Amino acid sequence: MPANIWSPIGLSLQVAAYATLIVVILGSLLGKFLARRTFPGKTLLETLFLLPMVMPPTVAGFGLLVILGNEGLGRFFPPGEGILFTQTAAVIASSVVSFPLMYQAAKVGFESIDPELEQVARTLGANAWQTFLYVSLPLARRGLLAGVLLSFARGLGEFGATLMVAGNIPGRTQTVPLAIYNFVESGQNNRAWGLVLCLFTLSFLMMAFIQRLQRKNAT
Repeated sequence: MPANIWSPIGLSLQVAAYATLIVVILGSLLGKFLARRTFPGKTLLETLFLLPMVMPPTVAGFGLLVILGNEGLGRFFPPGEGILFTQTAAVIASSVVSFPLMYQAAKVGFESIDPELEQVARTLGANAWQTFLYVSLPLARRGLLAGVLLSFARGLGEFGATLMVAGNIPGRTQTVPLAIYNFVESGQNNRAWGLVLCLFTLSFLMMAFIQRLQRKNAT
């Protein structure tokens, strides 16, 4: 493959990896916290968490553009040194759109745990964090792993929100989906096909592994 094809592949993997790390931490903690709790406003809160799953990515991107722009967080940065049109912006965009997948998978995984097992750990002297690390996480590992893979795949394929806040700068913020768009627009279909096949193969393998995990959970 030409060098200008490897660049977006490497950048996409890097952005997706950072975004997945963020959503795994936040999604797992929030999924555990909200798994069995009921309180006024929980439905509204979870609706906000899951909204990026059904909302057009460009709408999420516009919201991030307002938050990160000069009228939002950008005002705290020197001129020309804001978050917009950087790899950080691409990571934030990927995190926002992939968070619902990790949160939902984590919540379902923690809800499937028998509460008596966690209670036994507490009666044996384990505190809340020890119970979470050594009992809850291992028991929910398959659901969490599915969430990790789904989040990573979603981060790799993110287009709309990334374009809005990070732009399409070759070698800097141009991820695989953006590079595919550029190649198609410029008539370089052979290069577009190369990136499409890479993204398709990786996504296919991850989804096949997730299906295998779900079959194991069912049995």
